Amino acid sequence: MAKGHKPRAGSRAFWPKKRARRIYSRPKAHPEVKEAIPLDFAGYKAGMTQVSFVDNRKGSVTEGQEIVKSTTVLDCTSLVICGIRAYKKTPYGLKDFGTVWSGKVSKDLARRTRVPKNPKPELEKLEKEKENLAEIRLLVHPNPRESGIGKKKPELFELSLGGGPAEQLDYARQKLGQEIRISDVFKEGELVDVRSVSKGKGYQGVVKRFGVKIRTRKAKGKRRHIGVMSPRTPARVRPGLIAQAGQLGFQTRTEYNKKILKIGTVREAQVNPKGGFLNYGLVKGDYILLQGSVPGPKKRLIILRKGIRARKEEPVEVKKILLESQQGV
Repeated sequence: MAKGHKPRAGSRAFWPKKRARRIYSRPKAHPEVKEAIPLDFAGYKAGMTQVSFVDNRKGSVTEGQEIVKSTTVLDCTSLVICGIRAYKKTPYGLKDFGTVWSGKVSKDLARRTRVPKNPKPELEKLEKEKENLAEIRLLVHPNPRESGIGKKKPELFELSLGGGPAEQLDYARQKLGQEIRISDVFKEGELVDVRSVSKGKGYQGVVKRFGVKIRTRKAKGKRRHIGVMSPRTPARVRPGLIAQAGQLGFQTRTEYNKKILKIGTVREAQVNPKGGFLNYGLVKGDYILLQGSVPGPKKRLIILRKGIRARKEEPVEVKKILLESQQGV
């Protein structure tokens, strides 16, 4: 008799579904860029709105017509380059060779990490070992006081650079202690990758976590439950193959090819709805409009990376940004 086959019920999605180590992440892979320029940036998620623009995609059903799309607004404060971190290549991967701090360090940074009292940029050590270094990264932090959140404690993370170690070190030496803006890294129409920590949903059962079918009313025992934990042979629970209850959400996720519709500042063009964004407030400085949604709740730090699968950039002309109140009045 032929053996019956059935597809696995429910989506496995990502496995294992564990909580993220911290509330913001850093991209691990980057596209190859010969020029020594920043490959990442970051911004706080303010909310969503609608934008109308002319569709310029070739072959699209709405080509040449004005369309309306949902967009995500990111509050992109300037990033302060507070340090330089060097890495050496070892048989076990990259190893931290040393960190050089800027002579000017924000007082708020002491809320995040331990900073030397009188930091002096000691770049001579990195200059001597320039040939043996594998990679140079920038240590940066945003200015949360300038955002709509108004908090004091900044996030500290690494920013990857293009080019070789020598070019990276020259760029880092020039920019140490300075600030970079979103317009220095990305352009309108560019496709970027978004990496952030999704909304946390806590401890959930198998129905919500994996989409397991709810059993019939006359089923023995529980209804929102799986049938058996394992077959008789092998007589053990096979890890990663059996749907079980556990953590859902608050996991690091990457979404590819998000189109930048507009990069601007509030002084030039208004983006805040009447009364501000719900649960966020007002965007006060630079902002970026990304087509579509972005994982994570409002106020979360979203990391942007140059598209690793990006196609040719196609700038669009934004006609109108919806500024109606989100307060329900």
